[in-house]
Amino acid sequence: MGERPLGVSAAPDDALDGIKVVNAEHPQAAAAGQGAGAPYLRIEQLSKKFGSFEALKNVSLAINEGEFVCFLGPSGCGKTTLLRAIAGLDPQTSGTIEQAGRDISALPPSQRDFGIVFQSYALFPNLTVIKNVAYGLENRKMRRGDARKRAAELLDMVGLADQAEKFPAQLSGGQQQRVALARALATSPGLLLLDEPLSALDAKVRLHLRKEIKDLQRRLNITTIMVTHDQEEALTMADRIVVMKAGVIEQVGTADEIYGDPVNPFVADFIGTMNFLPGTLIDQQHVRLGRVEVQHAGGLHGVAPGSRVTVCVRPEDVEIDDGTAAAAGNHMEARVAELDFIGNFFRARLAPDCLEGMILAADLPTPLVRSRQVSRGHSVRIALPSHRLRVYPAVS
Repeated sequence: MGERPLGVSAAPDDALDGIKVVNAEHPQAAAAGQGAGAPYLRIEQLSKKFGSFEALKNVSLAINEGEFVCFLGPSGCGKTTLLRAIAGLDPQTSGTIEQAGRDISALPPSQRDFGIVFQSYALFPNLTVIKNVAYGLENRKMRRGDARKRAAELLDMVGLADQAEKFPAQLSGGQQQRVALARALATSPGLLLLDEPLSALDAKVRLHLRKEIKDLQRRLNITTIMVTHDQEEALTMADRIVVMKAGVIEQVGTADEIYGDPVNPFVADFIGTMNFLPGTLIDQQHVRLGRVEVQHAGGLHGVAPGSRVTVCVRPEDVEIDDGTAAAAGNHMEARVAELDFIGNFFRARLAPDCLEGMILAADLPTPLVRSRQVSRGHSVRIALPSHRLRVYPAVS
């Protein structure tokens, strides 16, 4: 391939590798070589260096057939580099990649079995929509009539049957992204790669396309990897989320696991909103916060009593204590410093005297705020449920 960045519109002959590449072997035939329960995609000890900069550091990951997996993390964390290594567009410095039991580590993109959708769509501006979708099929020597029929079926599947004879410039951003998706699926790849496919679209279109892409993925049962920096996209679309930071995987899990039981403060901070409270470990079930001792769920091993720790609690887990709150012993009085109406809840900033200047964000249901007449400046009794507290060693 040339040095031109993939995803930039160019003459069709120059850009094919950036749109759809497919292994000559039938995906199902390759899959037959897998052992029972073996992952569809296996990545082992993958590293990637750009000069002295190490973008990926011994990354290992297994993805099952039919899974929808999101690579999530801040800019520069290595998620796009990992996707491009899987595709062979930026080959790894070391490590191996297996797809359907076949080692593809050293194969060029043209011999790998994937379809790819870029953020920039990479549609051919001089071809109609249906010709864009059919292009990869025709390059595989499919008869033009058959390729056009297949392209028409795909356009109908993504809701664009009536746009077939238009040119990309005549379509909205969301429609262009659907065309790019149809083109990536044209040759029935075993793996679909999505590189921040929704980030260039406005919020309303993104919400609509999230559901469309996920529904389509389920219907086709195609193994899919999507790169995103949008945590809401990952939480709503993925079967599993891979959270990355500085070239390493911090945590892999379902949306509920990542959100409800983050393995460290970075994941806790990156996914959703979190309160971070400095404290001192008393024992495996108790922490001192300010002037109060609170009970937590335990599980903090290898940290000696007296060590500095960080206690985390989600705003929605802070309870107004009406005498039935679940957090036995974790009660305190707090002043409502701020109260902002969000719609179905109020975001409160609470200042418990016993926490010596610490501020707690709390998401309080609107009916509760109204029924209890909670308002700015008032004092409320709150509870921190012990099973919702997460405790981590303090980061120096």
